[in-house]
Amino acid sequence: MTFSIVARSADGQAHGVAVASKFLGVGAAVPAALAAVGAVATQSYANLAYRPQSLALLGTGVAATETVRALIAGDAGPVEQRQVGVVGPDGPGATFTGRECHDWAGGVAGDGYAIQGNMLAGPQVVGDIQAAWLAGAAEIPLGYRLLEALRAGDLAGGDRRGRQSAALLVVARGRGYGGTSDVWVDLRVDDHPDPVAELGRLLEMHSLYFEFPEPATLLPLTGELADEVASRLTHAGHSGPDLDESLASWAGIENLEMRIVPGKIDPLVLDHLRSGGGTTR
Repeated sequence: MTFSIVARSADGQAHGVAVASKFLGVGAAVPAALAAVGAVATQSYANLAYRPQSLALLGTGVAATETVRALIAGDAGPVEQRQVGVVGPDGPGATFTGRECHDWAGGVAGDGYAIQGNMLAGPQVVGDIQAAWLAGAAEIPLGYRLLEALRAGDLAGGDRRGRQSAALLVVARGRGYGGTSDVWVDLRVDDHPDPVAELGRLLEMHSLYFEFPEPATLLPLTGELADEVASRLTHAGHSGPDLDESLASWAGIENLEMRIVPGKIDPLVLDHLRSGGGTTR
């Protein structure tokens, strides 16, 4: 009923899961991840206990392949209808597909990734996800690389019953909001006619609102640019003697506070200001 990819970033610092299904709210059931430990996807008559169990095993140094074996061995339920993928802090990922999963069902694993799906349009879904993952550049943020792989599976036919939901979960030390959490990305599309595309739209918004700016792209807030910014802020009702304070005040209302750097302005923030973002008073 579902196809997913569980993977680790090239530098080993991030772990994540991307998943899509003809199933309501797939993100509430399939993915789990823990920073510096690993990630798991449990699906096809999913055993949600696999999520804490696999992360606990990975956290004690058990490899992904052995973790999957332990999950299956300890499952008193319909194991042959289960499907699971696991990736740890290093080494290859591991995947399992029970013999009674609905056709087409199967998976593939390699260094730092595991891909699996059931009730799919065909084996090309898993194959295209793998090809897209392997073709992804190492420097691409893990969330975007996972999404591209998931999109490839969706375009290859995905769940043969149709589309309904998708989710993306990525964790890394200190990459959450304001650096106070390890949850880098946690996005869910619970019921939508084109959930993977919608997930992509949400990821772009997430990057705008919750990512720190790239230092090399910041523009000095001086001269004509400073005058322009001050004028636009005044038009939006945020005038004051201190330009940094006025910009920060406006940005807080616009949910762009993560991108504020004193004395400079992020081009994305500038674009948003120029587009008329904010309330005109």
